[in-house]
Amino acid sequence: MEERERILVQNARVARFATADSSGAPHLIPICFIYDGVSFYSVLDQKPKRTSVTRLRRVRNILENPQVALVIDSYEEDWSRLWYILVTGSATLLGPGKEQSEAVAMLRGKYSQYRDMDLEDAPVIKITPDKVVSWVGSGLAET
Repeated sequence: MEERERILVQNARVARFATADSSGAPHLIPICFIYDGVSFYSVLDQKPKRTSVTRLRRVRNILENPQVALVIDSYEEDWSRLWYILVTGSATLLGPGKEQSEAVAMLRGKYSQYRDMDLEDAPVIKITPDKVVSWVGSGLAET
C-alpha cells in the first residue's frame, strides 16, 4: 500500500466487510477497524446483537470460508474527491492472547467508544491482505 493510501486508511472511521459462506452466499456489514501496516483488525464488541458473537453470520462465514474482502472508501458530491481501497485476503479469529490484546489496545486508541467496554476476552477478526486495489480521485489533495 502506498503512503497516500495508508494515510486514507488510517483516517477512515468505517469499512465494509464482506464474507461468504461455504456456498458463496455473500454477507456485507460495516465495521470499525484498525490497520497496523500489515493486517486489519476488528473486535466483536458489546453492542447489542441478536445472537452470541460466536453465532454471528460473519463469524460462521469466516469459519466456513476464510476468504474475505474489505472496502474502505469516501463519497463526496465532488466526484474528483472520491476514493476507495479494496482489500482481499483471509480472515481468522483471535482469542485472548498477545495479538488480540494489542489489537484491542489499538482499537481503543482509535475509537473512544471502546475504552469503556470489556473487550479483554472479546474475539478479534484479523484480516491478512493478499491483494490491495485502490482508486483515488484526481481532486484529492496530496497527503
